[in-house]
Amino acid sequence: MRTTESRNAARHLKSWAPTLFVAVLLFGFAFIALGVTEGGPIAFDRWLMVAFRHASDLSRPIGPPWLLDVVRDITALGSTAVLALLVTVVTTFLFAIGKRHAGLFVLTTVLSGAILNTLLKLAFARARPDLVAQLTQVSTLSFPSGHAAISAVCYLTLGLMLAQTQASRSVRIHLPSDVLAGWCFGTSWALICQMLMSYFQRTGRIEQPSD
Repeated sequence: MRTTESRNAARHLKSWAPTLFVAVLLFGFAFIALGVTEGGPIAFDRWLMVAFRHASDLSRPIGPPWLLDVVRDITALGSTAVLALLVTVVTTFLFAIGKRHAGLFVLTTVLSGAILNTLLKLAFARARPDLVAQLTQVSTLSFPSGHAAISAVCYLTLGLMLAQTQASRSVRIHLPSDVLAGWCFGTSWALICQMLMSYFQRTGRIEQPSD
């Protein structure tokens, strides 16, 4: 009897886990946003940005010159061009294997996430930081980081939703708070859309996993 009750409790907790995780992420976003509305970089931003610069010259990042190139290469994985190409390839793949509704849902998820992030930028209207010299010139608004948000939306959405369509399990300048908020928003959006896709699969609106 206890074993059955334990299994039911575990199953119930597992079903609520994504919702709880989304709630935590959105709380994190709201907490950061509250600090941002007060204007200027928050204390966490100042501490972290200065920590990775030479104390005698804040225009110089710490570390060997090659490290900066590595960071730029990694950051390029979240560029608009790379993400657009990735989404196009995955959507085309889903259409090619007959999962048209799943492909449309993935495309809608990414585009709606990008639009919502842009609206959030306009709402907060946070300027780019001037605490340290910028490594690249960017004129768009800063909060939440579109680079972090859209990367999270794209990679998590594609990973989660591709898994749901297959039966087998076989440096740009931002304040640190911009990036954290972008990750919180992007991750929570991807998870919300993943839960929606699960619902649509159960109701027959999106194709079920196929072998």
